[in-house]
Formats: sequence, C-alpha cells, structure tokens
Amino acid sequence: MGSQKKIPVVDEYGFYEIRFDSIGGLGAHLAGQLLGEAAAIKMGMNALHFSSYGSEKKGSPIKSFMRFAEADREIRSCSPVERPHMVAVFHDALLKTPGMLAGLRSGGTLIINTRKSYDEIKAVLPTNCRIYLIDALTISLQEKSRVNTAMMGAVAQLSGFLDPEAVLSTLADAFQKKYPAAVEGNKKTFLRGMKEAKLVFEPKGANGTKDEKPPRPKPKFGYLNAPIGGAILEAGNTALKDMSSSRQGYLPVWHEDKCVHCGLCDLVCPDHCFVWAMEKAAEAGKPDRTRLKGIDYSYCKGCLRCVDSCPSGALTKELETEGYAKEHSVPLFPEVRK
Repeated sequence: MGSQKKIPVVDEYGFYEIRFDSIGGLGAHLAGQLLGEAAAIKMGMNALHFSSYGSEKKGSPIKSFMRFAEADREIRSCSPVERPHMVAVFHDALLKTPGMLAGLRSGGTLIINTRKSYDEIKAVLPTNCRIYLIDALTISLQEKSRVNTAMMGAVAQLSGFLDPEAVLSTLADAFQKKYPAAVEGNKKTFLRGMKEAKLVFEPKGANGTKDEKPPRPKPKFGYLNAPIGGAILEAGNTALKDMSSSRQGYLPVWHEDKCVHCGLCDLVCPDHCFVWAMEKAAEAGKPDRTRLKGIDYSYCKGCLRCVDSCPSGALTKELETEGYAKEHSVPLFPEVRK
C-alpha cells in the first residue's frame, strides 16, 4: 500500500475531480486509468475513471475524467466532470477550442503541455487558478517514451494527495506486462514530469471551493424544429480538419531531389497528406506527368508510414521544430486554407 494522504480539498459530495483534455493518441485514457488504479489499489482510496472520445480515436478530441474520494466515501456518480479541481491539457493547440477550460474551480490547478512561454499563451488562460507549464513532448522524446507519462508525473506531484511512488509502481507494473523494455524510460519520464512542471501563475486570495457551474450548451434542434427527414445540416468537414496536434515530435520531410514520384507514400498515407499536380511534358509528343509537390502538414498525424515505404530516401523522419510545418506545408485544398 502506498502512503495515504488526506485529500486537501473536495467538492460538496466529498470528491476531488480531475479532467484530462487531449487528442486521441497522446495516451490520456491510459494515464487516467493508471492514476485511478494507483489510488484504488495501492493507496486504499475510492477512485473512478472513464473517458469520452469519438470513433476516430487518434487525432480526435478526448476527455478523460477521474474522481477520487476517501475510503469511507462511496463514488456513485459516473457523470462527466464539469467542475474539476485540476485540468491537464495534453497539447496547447487545444487551448483554441471554445470552452476548453470551462468549469475549472477557482484556486484549482491547470497543467499545460507546451513548448511556449506563459506570455505567449496567457491571453487564453484563466486568472483564478494556479498554472503550470511543462514541455512533456521534449521530455518524452529525450527519454524515448510518451507524453502521457510526463503528464502523470506532474499530476501526481501537484495533486497534493496522490502518492508518486504508488503511481510509479502502477506504471511500471503495467509496462512490465507488455513492454518490459520501456519500463526504465517511462520511469525517467515520470520523474522528470514531477520535477519539470513550472509554476508560472498563482492567483491571490482564491479559495477554490465556490464556483458557478459551467454553462451547458443547449441543443440546436428538438422535436419541434428538427429538420425534415433527419437531414444533417452541419456535416463534419474533412477538408477543414487539422490533425497536426496528433504529432508526437516527429514529422516526415520531403527531399525533392531524391524523389522518383512513385506514389508509394500516397498509397500508405491514412490521411491523404501528399499533394500532386500534373506537369506538361517538356517535349512535344510525350505524355504529361504527375509529380509530387509536397506535404500538407495540417493533415499529417506523424505516423511516418510514408518514410518506411519510400524506396529512394526522399522522405526522412525529422524532429519537428516550431514553425517548420507552417513554412513548408503545401496546401492540398488551398481554397479552404485561406
């Protein structure tokens, strides 16, 4: 059993609640599951975890919810966490989403995985909670692990009641079963996550106990005004979808001078990132040719299947740096990217 600490602050039902806001593929669901297991199995607390995400999984938004309570307090609520004491944002691109931080309690804790400074993102951040920034992506790349492990370390350290040793032990047990070679790297990532989350803002005088519930958006249609025949008036638009937040530090880089324009990269790409164009033949009587013009990085999730399939070495795996994708992206649908 891990050391048992009293939960420092709870809501009116005796719960401490955490919400992870992430992108499918960054491991938020597993992180929440392991935190819940550590609390329930190794710390003797009551804990509940569940996630909400769409059928697309990788690349689609995901929310992971956790509730914790003392051993003598039962948890009988499985509703989404609307008023969390702590929110962990696994990718700073999500901060652009309206209502992303809705409901976070005054005096609560906000943890953001970002390479940016506080000054660069403070315009979209609340001012009633403690804010911590952590470069979980760089940590995971250096330790050859995942973003979620670094975020778990930060959450365990900053919660005030989760025992980091119990969480680390649960993490090691989980990886030992399926990926024993990854245990040490994930341990190092977890410990760095504990140490490298930096406090960048702290409010004055917030008590974190009394807040208004976040507004719930009302449905646009009901039985009185539903479209005839169940027509979908606002269908999902894949042309406008931005998958760049799914990348985990690497992206494919195209070297035009080595490309033989064979099209194998396009065959294996799950998101049609490659941009092709017809070129007129230089000599009369010869056929026109289809040639690769570049990559639209807004659709690239960084799976790197194209790199594995390229026979000429024209595609290489490179560490993504700030602004590279925007500068080198070739729009697949320029008319919707204006």
